[in-house]
Amino acid sequence: MTSTPTDYSEKRDFIRMQVDAGVSLIHAGQVVAAICLDLSSSGMQIQSPRQFKVGDNLEVHIDSEHPALTGLQASTEVVWIADQPRGQQKLGLRIIRLI
Repeated sequence: MTSTPTDYSEKRDFIRMQVDAGVSLIHAGQVVAAICLDLSSSGMQIQSPRQFKVGDNLEVHIDSEHPALTGLQASTEVVWIADQPRGQQKLGLRIIRLI
């Protein structure tokens, strides 16, 4: 019996779905337009044009393009940050609860 190496992304506890959808991030009363890159049952990865800090709480809204489906609204916490060019960031968000 042989085993093939498993890619790290396949070792996750939760399957991530590639999304590439526009989202609204709400922080301290300000709304920031961003992009959701991927989504799982426990979190999401966001491309943000604005700087945030680990520990920031963000409300996330993803509208549905399908009339039969409601969008996603969640309270989240920033758990990791990767700085990007031009002052942008990739954010790892943990879903605290669905709204």
